[in-house]
Amino acid sequence: MIAAEHGHTRVVVPTYNERANLPIVLERLLALPVPDLRVLVVDDGSPDGTGELADDLARSSGHRVQVLHRAVKNGLGRAYVAGMSNALAHGATTVIQLDADLSHPVETVPLMLAALNDGPADVVVGSRYVAGGSTAREWPWHRRALSRAANSYVDHMLHLGVRDVTSGFKAWRAEALRAVDLPSCDAQGYAFQIELAFRCRRLGLVVEELPIRFADRSHGRSKMTFAVQREAAVLPWRLRRRGVPVVTAVPARPAVEALTGSR
Repeated sequence: MIAAEHGHTRVVVPTYNERANLPIVLERLLALPVPDLRVLVVDDGSPDGTGELADDLARSSGHRVQVLHRAVKNGLGRAYVAGMSNALAHGATTVIQLDADLSHPVETVPLMLAALNDGPADVVVGSRYVAGGSTAREWPWHRRALSRAANSYVDHMLHLGVRDVTSGFKAWRAEALRAVDLPSCDAQGYAFQIELAFRCRRLGLVVEELPIRFADRSHGRSKMTFAVQREAAVLPWRLRRRGVPVVTAVPARPAVEALTGSR
């Protein structure tokens, strides 16, 4: 475990055409009973005006919301690299990854922070695939099967010991995030989550999974494309050539009633 620091928590929320969802997710985040919690919206030039709306919401947030505008849309992974690097540069001691589409239960954030503060974990993953976790009830069976198959495939290839390796809902100690060397990450899309998990294991970082109930998006369209899926399928082969990582895990915590998705 990397020694804890004392400072603010910053939630990094990448956006692309999330105008309908962003006000809701920001309202829920700012209402959390978390001292000194701040939000960084990373917008990739959304044509629906999400970036401009984010600026308006930031101005009325009392400096608790900042917006990072990126001129080029080159993938979720690159947006997270930009946002998390910015959070570290501005003194965040805990960094949280959260999607803007309301699929991640915002009310779980305090539980994730408690797990970081009270235990040995360097990274806490909001997991669909540990006891007590679940995927969206709205998902058809084939989408559920595809998600589970993707995680099983990565586990078979890399033996990471993480049940939900593709989860984009994570809480990081700042020093752990610095250790994985974000600027050198190659993945551009959702495969970025796999690359981060691989680097955590190679470094021997302690990863804990906390059960969540994942919800389907309420508004807008999924950004999943064939190119994104192809990158996620190829990346484990590339990483495997770099060697089997060290596995340092802690048992998943049991589910609690607070872990409900946003519907």
